Amino acid sequence: MASEAELAASAKIIDGKMVAKEIRDEITTEVSRMKDAIGVVPGEDSAETEVLKFISDFNDDPAVHGILVQLPLPKHMNEQNILNAVSIEKDVDGFHPLNIGRLAMRGREPSFVPCTPKGCIELLHRYGFQIKGKKAVVIGRSNIVGMPAALLLQREDATVTIVHSRTQNPEQIVKEADIVISAVGQPDMVRGTWLKPGAVVIDVGINPVEDATCPRGYRLVGDVCYEEARKVVSAITPVPGGVGPMTIAMLLSNTLSSAKRIHNFQ
Repeated sequence: MASEAELAASAKIIDGKMVAKEIRDEITTEVSRMKDAIGVVPGEDSAETEVLKFISDFNDDPAVHGILVQLPLPKHMNEQNILNAVSIEKDVDGFHPLNIGRLAMRGREPSFVPCTPKGCIELLHRYGFQIKGKKAVVIGRSNIVGMPAALLLQREDATVTIVHSRTQNPEQIVKEADIVISAVGQPDMVRGTWLKPGAVVIDVGINPVEDATCPRGYRLVGDVCYEEARKVVSAITPVPGGVGPMTIAMLLSNTLSSAKRIHNFQ
C-alpha cells in the first residue's frame, strides 16, 4: 500500500486547459477541411433577449449550426418553453428533453450531450482512466451537470451513485468511489478525508471565496478541498483550469458535429 507521501508525489494534475487546447486544435483542422471541401464554416449563436423569436429564426437559418441558451434565464422567462423551442438538430447544449431522454435510455443515442459533463468524461478518456466497472459518485443532481454526468458514467459501465443535499452520510458514500465528479457549488465541501486513496477527482465547482491577498479581493476554489485532496487521490482537476476550458471545447465539438450532420459531411 503506497504511503500518502508516495501518492502525493505521483498525483496527476488533470490539465483541462491543455486538453481543451488539443481539442480546439483538432476542431480547427476539421473546420478548415470542411471549409475547403464544401465552403461551410460551423457557426454558433447565443441570444439573451426576445429569446423565442431569435430561436425560431435560428432554427430556420441554415447558416446557424448550433443554438445555445445561456442558463440560468431571467426569472420572467420560462426555461422549459425556451429549451423546448430549440430545434433538436441544433441543440448543441444537449438540454432538449429528447436529447436528455435519449441519453437516459439504453440503445438510444442523443444528437448532443451536455457540454460540461461531456467534458468531464472526455478528460477521463484522454488521460486513460478506466471507467468500466469502477465505482463512481456524482455529487449534485442538477439538470445541467450532475444528472447527465451520472447518465454518461452509467453508459460507460460504471456503477454510479448520486449524492445530493438529502443524502445521509455523504462522506461515507464518496469514500468508496474510484471516480468522483463534484458539481454542487459549495466551496471546499469535499474534504481529503472523504476521498478514497488513489481516486480520480473531477471538480466542476467554481466558487468565489473572499481573499484580501488577491487583487480582485477573492479567489476561485472548487467543491473539493484541493490541497487536502491532492495528498490522497491519484489525479485531480484544478480550479480554475480544469473542467471550465473543457466545457467551451465541447461546445465547439458539438457545433462542429451539428454542421457536419446538417451538410452530410463525413
